[in-house]
Amino acid sequence: MPLPNTPRSAANSASVRPAVASTASRFASLGAAEVTLASNGLLGQWQRRNREQTLVHSIEQLRLAGNLDNFRAVIGGATEPYRGRYPFLDTDVYKTLEGIAYELALADARAVSLDASIRDFYEEAIGLMQQAQLADGYLNTYFQADSIDKEPWSDLAWGHELYSLGHLIQAAVAANRQLGDPRLLDIAARFSDLVWQKFGPHTDEKLAFCGHPEVEMALVELFRETENRTYLELADLMVRRRGNQSIDSKIFTSEYFQDLVPFVNLDSVTGHAVRMMYLASGATDVAIETGADDLERSVLHLWDDMVASKLYITGGLGSRHSDEAIGDRFELPSERAYNETCAAIALMQWAWRMLLSTGEARFADIFEIVQYNAFAVGLSDDGCAFFYDNPLQRRGDHMQRSGYESDGPLLRRAWFGCPCCPPNIIRWVSELQDHVAFADEHTLHIANLTASEIRRDGLELTIATGYPWDGDVVITVTAAPENGQALALRIPAWAHGASVERDGEMTPAEAGSWAPFDRVAAGESIRINLPMRARAHGADPRVDAVRGSLAVARGPLVYCAEQQDNECDIDSLVVSPRDVQAFEPDQRQIVASGPSVVLSGAVTATPLDQLHLYPELRDDIDDQDPAAHDAARTHLTLVPYFQWGNREAQAMRVWLRTA
Repeated sequence: MPLPNTPRSAANSASVRPAVASTASRFASLGAAEVTLASNGLLGQWQRRNREQTLVHSIEQLRLAGNLDNFRAVIGGATEPYRGRYPFLDTDVYKTLEGIAYELALADARAVSLDASIRDFYEEAIGLMQQAQLADGYLNTYFQADSIDKEPWSDLAWGHELYSLGHLIQAAVAANRQLGDPRLLDIAARFSDLVWQKFGPHTDEKLAFCGHPEVEMALVELFRETENRTYLELADLMVRRRGNQSIDSKIFTSEYFQDLVPFVNLDSVTGHAVRMMYLASGATDVAIETGADDLERSVLHLWDDMVASKLYITGGLGSRHSDEAIGDRFELPSERAYNETCAAIALMQWAWRMLLSTGEARFADIFEIVQYNAFAVGLSDDGCAFFYDNPLQRRGDHMQRSGYESDGPLLRRAWFGCPCCPPNIIRWVSELQDHVAFADEHTLHIANLTASEIRRDGLELTIATGYPWDGDVVITVTAAPENGQALALRIPAWAHGASVERDGEMTPAEAGSWAPFDRVAAGESIRINLPMRARAHGADPRVDAVRGSLAVARGPLVYCAEQQDNECDIDSLVVSPRDVQAFEPDQRQIVASGPSVVLSGAVTATPLDQLHLYPELRDDIDDQDPAAHDAARTHLTLVPYFQWGNREAQAMRVWLRTA
């Protein structure tokens, strides 16, 4: 069945807007109509893999799991039982549809062929949703199923009905913006109108909100798409209603739900990591659209506290397996790190909104760390297997499976009983070009240094770079307005000693800032040089788990040791900052998709069989550590953290001991 409207071409339609499209913010994202990822760049390669492998694989898994069958089961008196354990499995369809909307538009614009299963799934899913939606607008196959003995809206804490609506809205907005297809938007608006009628300010439901935030930022985007201010008001209500301990905490505490104190009184990001990030994103959106000073102050405080005390070096968030929670300040264990892939995506969503709200480069710096580390590690090199949780260490005898699954492979797996992460990856990768650049009235800001082409108001430029593998970035201006155009390029916070060259003149550039260029003209070229030396990073001494250790990074990439690359047991390695300074980069193919940059150099190893679990430490004994006398130099190879786990299941470490 063809789409009801002729699909717009993402390459030539100004109406194709990005995923975050505020008109109230000073800054506006550029979208697929203005940014094209180059096929030879890492992000472009990720997007091709998403289209050709991950999406096709995930559609097959969704069909096997019965997600579409759940819609069939509530149509026309059907009585088939609900398939799956969780009440939010509709969202896996919605997230996939959001990604498909982008991929269909991108394929049309670039004359790229798509597997037939992609468009077939899109059409089938929308048709089923149209039939399954009730007359009043309600749509949730779990609560509509005959096999489920629960009434709609009877379990706001765990029912995820508004969470599911949020993902439906985001899919609907994507389909309308990218394809000019309003069918999902009609479904989403009808459901949202029902929520307003039932939970709006005029009702008795003064404390009603979803146990899992997500609908807040979606409702803001629905307002931006429809200009119906009701949806913005509803989003504001949902942000502000939390914090009265009104959720019945049968399993977890109020903190888990961000319901212990009102959002504006939160002292730190807390509770379930994904929930917290979605809530912060929604609060930032509401602050942007309404100008609410209290929300603006709160999101800035929460961001600063998170970066200072709760974020892993990879950009991962969530230190506890027990409740998928963020944990206390400086509670950052390596081998028990949870760092859910969905939390990484949610953190990037928040970072991008903070960037659009403030224009400050520091938000793009964190976005980049998450993108190339905590997020990228969640997907296998072949695009068909996923990590749910992302630790920074794996012991060789570790047997726990990702995502609490009791069987299957030891590393990434093809699907999960709770498969929230795989379709989340699909939609995010399809939208990568929406998170490359933004602009205000005068200046185009390039936040994500990746091989791409950018077009904006008469300015056209090409970015040629091997980033993040190397730090040479060349921006060639192919067209510009007659009076020129201002340009600002982000210099990453790690890039000390960076320089920029324009018209043959080389000048130093400040790390963690924007390098400004006034009135760029057609035909000129700007070159950025970002030093790509290996860096040794320590940790705040309050991070007890990695005290006396260091981690290695190069550019935006965090590195790790995998046992298969090293002759000595990686637990025996002792690495000093001086060792790291001498590490050399080398191209090596450790994954099938192509060469990577590995780091290698000489370090010390101590025999593990001479160590004791708890040795006595005495100042009056010179020879208290016999192993120190037998220490020997050995060769260490480090690989990018995001590529670990693509080979056999062996030991891995990000943090290496220094003594």
